[in-house]
This record gives sequence, structure tokens and C-alpha cells, in this order.
Amino acid sequence: MAIIITDECINCGACEPECPNTAIYEGGVTWSWGGGTELKSVELEDGNSIDGEDEQEPVSDEFYYIVPDKCTECIGFHEEPQCAAVCPVDCCVDDPDYRETEDELLAKKQWLHDE
Repeated sequence: MAIIITDECINCGACEPECPNTAIYEGGVTWSWGGGTELKSVELEDGNSIDGEDEQEPVSDEFYYIVPDKCTECIGFHEEPQCAAVCPVDCCVDDPDYRETEDELLAKKQWLHDE
């Protein structure tokens, strides 16, 4: 599963530099698939491809957010999700809408980092 940042976030930014996938962004900031990954292009569910550097709409305008399709819960990098480990208000929690097995998370890590 991915991690989600709840609305209890105090916008301290401690989580952002800890993410090995660059999946965490400040509220209102656009994101890209290629940022922090090896992805040059991404095929979307509708079959279209986009450039990895194309800017995507923010998930949240109010507080830090995690792009769930870039989150691997730090599997393959660390023992635990680093965002949750450094969050001073414990607002980085499991996202019930994104359930993935360890094998799926490892495959996502490999896809993101072209290993």
C-alpha cells in the first residue's frame, strides 16, 4: 500500500527529503513521474504515453502530499517508510485506497528506478 499524509500535516517538510522515490511534494506544487526516478516516459491506463518530465496537477493544495503511484513504502531502500519515521505529528499513515503486496512494491521500485 502507499502512504498518505493526513490533514493533520503541519507543513514542516521533514518528510520530503527522506523519500527515495521523490513521491512527496509540498501542497500546491506540481509533480512529475521523472522527478527523482529513471522514468523517461509513462504509459497511462488509457494507453497514452506522457513524457516523464510533464508536470502533473498537485494532489493537494493545502499540505504536503504523496503521489501514491510513486510510493513504495520505502521497500527496497529502508526497513520502514521514512516519511512516517520522521513525521513529528504522525500524519504519514497507510493509505487504505492503495493496498499492495511487498512483491508489488518491489516491482514498482524496479520500474521507477529502471533496475
